[in-house]
Amino acid sequence: MAAPAAPDRVERIVIENCSIATVDAADTEYASGHVVVAGNRIESVGAGRAPAGLENVVRRIDGTGHLVTPGLINTHHHFYQWITRGLATDNNLFDWLVALYPTWARVDEPMARAAAQGSLAMMALGGVTTAMDHHYVYPKGSGDLSGAIIGAARDLGVRFTLARGSMDRSEKDGGLPPDFAVETLEGALAATEATVDTYHDTSFDAMTQVAVAPCSPFSVSTELMRQGAELARRKGVRLHTHGSETVEEEKFCHELFGMGPTDYFESTGWLGDDVWMAHCVHMNDSDIAAFARTGTGVAHCPSSNARLAAGIARVPDMLAAGVPVGLGVDGTASNESGELHTELRNALLINRLGPHRERALNARQALRLGTYGGAQVLGRAAQTGSLEAGKLADLVLWKLDTLAHASIADPVTALVFGAAAPVTLSLVDGKPVVESGRLVTGDEDAIARATRDEARRLAQIAAGA
Repeated sequence: MAAPAAPDRVERIVIENCSIATVDAADTEYASGHVVVAGNRIESVGAGRAPAGLENVVRRIDGTGHLVTPGLINTHHHFYQWITRGLATDNNLFDWLVALYPTWARVDEPMARAAAQGSLAMMALGGVTTAMDHHYVYPKGSGDLSGAIIGAARDLGVRFTLARGSMDRSEKDGGLPPDFAVETLEGALAATEATVDTYHDTSFDAMTQVAVAPCSPFSVSTELMRQGAELARRKGVRLHTHGSETVEEEKFCHELFGMGPTDYFESTGWLGDDVWMAHCVHMNDSDIAAFARTGTGVAHCPSSNARLAAGIARVPDMLAAGVPVGLGVDGTASNESGELHTELRNALLINRLGPHRERALNARQALRLGTYGGAQVLGRAAQTGSLEAGKLADLVLWKLDTLAHASIADPVTALVFGAAAPVTLSLVDGKPVVESGRLVTGDEDAIARATRDEARRLAQIAAGA
């Protein structure tokens, strides 16, 4: 990594007169403060105006009427599903998978790239600065899907983790995917290792990282789970999969393995502070204690869980036990909006339907889930997730002085409880990605056309299969 520019030569961006929610360990907030960005790092955050005499200030922003927060961090997604939105809208998880796998199994490289662009653009417009994609469908002859997805993230300038997924348990083995949609054990492991070797960046300001991510207990062999964990730890990367999403999954694990999902994960090496699981809806006290004991993280996906009638995850109990929890959009075939701000609000509201009622979550806890909590589960809390000097300049300037929020005095309450707030500026690595509500790193109209075209082509291929 190149040495950072000397302080007297680095270009600075100054944001002043704004409310600030730092989401640091003390939840420090400023009613009117400043943020100074120097290169790709946050140089200072504090009350009042920025320090006088700063050199090389290339941009000075009056943030009156705005709230600055860390950029939102998405911890679970399936980008390819962008081109299969609006299908199987009244199904539970297993029926939904059976209905859509035959279509998903025909995704190719141009489709994957267009879907990734659509997914990333939508998230960026809604304040996401760090995204991840759990891609696990690699049909034979489909091209370089991982390269297409990573290329889309690079082009749009979003910090990114590819969770390189895999499946080797097809219909003939008692799984759900069609036989032609899965890889062999050896092929999946080799391709995953090659993806890590090619793309994973260990530097502090890495824009691309890779995790090892077999899909789920019901689409992956025990040997792929075990060897996948061994591969990840040999390579020093994180591990991701789906866990405890539905009661049907729990029944499946008991019937096939003689134990529940959490015990099964532990038996295969899949609990630890380098692991995060998507969903974790059906967790008992023992499961939560095991996650807390091992530091295993959770990607909470409230909209998808509701869409598929999976249930309400015990997020307040997880947080009380010390489990790291972030938020996830999940694939847009089970969350058609595809943006993370919705998850801040839905995490709060849906959890208040549970046993903790109004004490389940508050606005600041929801914001923490979407920022610092996400950084924790992706293993990047030292670099991003809060506004602190020395951290990466990944931040969002939310406009809160329009009709939608004008009568809400507390800016964090306005952001979380209120309508989706417009993004005036989003910086990733100190560079603008969104300005005045528009994507500056890509052509939104062209992306929309490409995703429509690829969705139509996929539907035609699936219909003729």
